[in-house]
Amino acid sequence: MSNGGNRMRSEEVVLLFCSTGTLKTRGRQVNADEGKDRDMQACWGKNTNVYTANDGNVFASNSTASNSHSGGLLSAKAGFIGAHVVDNLLARGLRVRVAVRNLAKGNALRDARPHYASRLDCVLIADFAEATSLEEAVAGVDGIVHVASPLTYSVQDTEKDIILPAINGVKSVLKAAANTPQIRRVVITSSFASVIDVNRKAPPHFTYTAADWNPLTYEEAADNKTSGVVAYRGSKKFAELAAWEFMEKEKPTFDLVTLCPPMVFGPFVHPVARLEDLNDSAAKVWEVASGADPMPVARVPFWVDVRDLAQAHVEALLRPQVGNRRFTVASPERFSYQKAAEIVAREFDWGKSRVCQSNAKQEIDESYDLDGATAARELGIAYRSFQQSVVDFVTQAVGLEASQKGG
Repeated sequence: MSNGGNRMRSEEVVLLFCSTGTLKTRGRQVNADEGKDRDMQACWGKNTNVYTANDGNVFASNSTASNSHSGGLLSAKAGFIGAHVVDNLLARGLRVRVAVRNLAKGNALRDARPHYASRLDCVLIADFAEATSLEEAVAGVDGIVHVASPLTYSVQDTEKDIILPAINGVKSVLKAAANTPQIRRVVITSSFASVIDVNRKAPPHFTYTAADWNPLTYEEAADNKTSGVVAYRGSKKFAELAAWEFMEKEKPTFDLVTLCPPMVFGPFVHPVARLEDLNDSAAKVWEVASGADPMPVARVPFWVDVRDLAQAHVEALLRPQVGNRRFTVASPERFSYQKAAEIVAREFDWGKSRVCQSNAKQEIDESYDLDGATAARELGIAYRSFQQSVVDFVTQAVGLEASQKGG
């Protein structure tokens, strides 16, 4: 890019293909075991307001779903959000297939979940932008979840390296799904970035909803002179629009749900060997817990816990009545990084001596709202508090810090 080494974001592609039965792939068959979710409850807690493999979910009308169709995850890397979605699906008794560019990483994901090894499978994908590369991976599945997570990297050509990969990735998933007749639903993770108009002077009590779209034009988003943040917003908007345009034009037999979350916080369940490997949102909270001065400033005051977002993905996949809907998934509680610092100082013995005790109060923008209530109602989500999200993550990070120091 022309703006001097600006750091950009791309997509970490995660597709989940799910059903209740056995997995048939490459000539071998594995019987599904029963859901064993006790190991997850320490992280997830217990929520009975969910659909399971045996409920009247969107796959129930497939006459062979209980016997032959597979579930799965197709992923370049099952990261922060994707790994939580995998665990949520497995805990519901569904099968998951993971597609990876590096089979060793996929196997590591499976090996970390021994109770679910017979319902968690991996398939190697050379090119996620090619529908033909995906068709074998989706063979025999009932549903797909395409999760996009931030990944930092440098680019030279905004359109070629950011915009088009996002669009083509979504199109390839949908084309592969359209050639797999038993697929009933595709869920795509979009972003609040596709919703918000950052230049809007919001009147009091203005609320963003799933009906809103950011006003960026394609030309503005693809311009090499644009900032990384603007390019990211454009990539999310035009990838999601491409999905809805595909549905309108092709009229496939499956339906579509898109989710538009803001900032995502909470504990991690994917492999993290070092603090340096934390995803961006977690790294910001750890910076605060480590005494960052000055503290980072939030671009928007809205957020969602990763566990609630993962549940939203799975409920969006399974609930029959939410097909062809778009949801903004967000906690009603606003956040700031100063609020995170106050939680750390209050909840951890070492907190007061470590976090920045700044007298400069960070103002939380109250000029507009984001509708997370519709998703909560339609998808059966009870949002966690920001305190729980911060405490659960920081507790993990402290343990990781101790292990790095040999403690």
